[in-house]
Amino acid sequence: QVQLVESGGGFVQPGGSLRLSCTASGFSLRDSIMGWARQAPGKERELVARIGEFGVATKHADSVKGRFTISRRNAKNEVYLQMDSLKPEDTAVYYCVRLRDWSGTSFTLWGQGTQVTVSS
Repeated sequence: QVQLVESGGGFVQPGGSLRLSCTASGFSLRDSIMGWARQAPGKERELVARIGEFGVATKHADSVKGRFTISRRNAKNEVYLQMDSLKPEDTAVYYCVRLRDWSGTSFTLWGQGTQVTVSS
């Protein structure tokens, strides 16, 4: 079965860190541009980070630049999102996504999501 499964979400205080993981099954990640998207209640979905097939090219949204880092390990079929200096406005459901192309405007696959809550 082709799927993406996220893990690592949770509750953290402002200024804290979390590391999200995404494991792909049913296909190889090595040929895919991958990303992390988030959606908070009442807000539009936001693509916060994307990474090229070889892990060299990355792009982070302005809202998370300098605080979040996307990475991948193709040998393990996994993608990660290291989130530091978390803010309450980072609270959202985070989804691992496979992108159709580098523009990031279309997803071909997404996981079930993992909740991240930042609060004191």
